[in-house]
Amino acid sequence: MSNFDLVLQRRNTRSLKWDMMERIYNIEDASDILPMWVADMDFKAPPKVLDAIQERIEQGVLGYSYVCEGCKQSIVSWFETRHKWIIDSSTILFHHGVIPIIATVIETFTKPGDQVGMMTPVYPPFFNLPTNQKRQITQVTLYEEDGKYTIDYEMLEQTFKDGVKLFILCNPHNPGGIVWTKEDLQRIVDLAIQYNVLILSDEIHADILMKGHAYTPLLTLPNASKAKIITAIAPTKTFNLAGIQAAMMVVPNDHLRTTLEQNAMAHGHTELNVFASAAVQAAYTYGAPWLDELLQYIEINMDYCTQELNTIPGIRVRKPGGTYLLWIDYRGTGLTEEKIMNQLLHTGKLALEPGTKYGEAGRGFLRMNVACPFKMVQEGIERFKYALQTVEHEAIVSQSQ
Repeated sequence: MSNFDLVLQRRNTRSLKWDMMERIYNIEDASDILPMWVADMDFKAPPKVLDAIQERIEQGVLGYSYVCEGCKQSIVSWFETRHKWIIDSSTILFHHGVIPIIATVIETFTKPGDQVGMMTPVYPPFFNLPTNQKRQITQVTLYEEDGKYTIDYEMLEQTFKDGVKLFILCNPHNPGGIVWTKEDLQRIVDLAIQYNVLILSDEIHADILMKGHAYTPLLTLPNASKAKIITAIAPTKTFNLAGIQAAMMVVPNDHLRTTLEQNAMAHGHTELNVFASAAVQAAYTYGAPWLDELLQYIEINMDYCTQELNTIPGIRVRKPGGTYLLWIDYRGTGLTEEKIMNQLLHTGKLALEPGTKYGEAGRGFLRMNVACPFKMVQEGIERFKYALQTVEHEAIVSQSQ
């Protein structure tokens, strides 16, 4: 039985989430600010994973290592058991994270000036990485109504017609927590086949699902074998292992896989380090009970946050289908992004992510990470309420003068 209520001391531990806020938010002192921004959890990793890493340390020799077949088979077994996705272990390629995977795929299969497509609002590296590699960004803005997002297929098809070389998909989608339906994914794949577009599907949040929602791996669709698809998966979001820097590509297409292997050799990329491979195998072999408990805990946090936030005038939030990230609509407050971020940071002492970090389509929204002990969630909600109550009071005073 895991103790997700345990509040861990993470300050001064080289934590990006807790120790880098002064730089990220351009403030002098963040010692009293509660971080609910970047997507890592404030929970210990599964005990079996920590045991596996400790065992490698105690062995004492940290020489050259490789990813054993047992590690690959743990990945295969996990996705078959959990998601009914049968993966051929020979199609798995290892990398040091999903962001490096995105960068590698862009570099390998496009050239400067090529168009890279994506649906926005979306995870910032989707547009930052192509831009840094001098590719052109083509955005398909998701249609939003009452916090629910749908795909504009006419716009999507037009971008494919206009020559998009690579389309980066996020499933489940970050931000917003949208778990795309099989029908949605089928239409995307059909269009990619019709216009010969390569799809990179980022499925890192696949295991973080709320009740009533089911994730469909893109490569399990009936016509997936006719498409050019590279899927990125990782245990790092599922088991809170971002620091081990491990991810996998599943690449059934022989030509795509061979080309990626050649790119890895050209850059001197090696497989996972000794700790990462041990952690990956342990997580996928023994992590299911821990994850089941985690999902129940996050569901409670989500329910509490959506209930409380929706009582605040001008705030609307819909419970996501996946991820542990809330997408908060504050457009009803009439506040600018600068104003609400200032209120949250300096009055509420709460660090959230501004919506425009995810593209212009994210304006009017905030992203909040609720994967932390319930006590911290309660504190975060109280800080959020205080920040907005203060600005509401200031407005009333101003009007009365």
